[in-house]
Amino acid sequence: MTIEAHLATLEKKHFALEEELHTAMNHPSSEDRIINDLKRRKLRIKDEIERLRSSTH
Repeated sequence: MTIEAHLATLEKKHFALEEELHTAMNHPSSEDRIINDLKRRKLRIKDEIERLRSSTH
């Protein structure tokens, strides 16, 4: 997989997690641990995207 393809995949995952997080935060029944897990996963993907972008420049 090329770096560009990997970045595109990560960006799609990041967007999907953003949507899932938004949905969870709008439901009062969502548990804090679920929201925190989504935030951690989203941050890990963002960090990976940034690392890949900086390695290609």
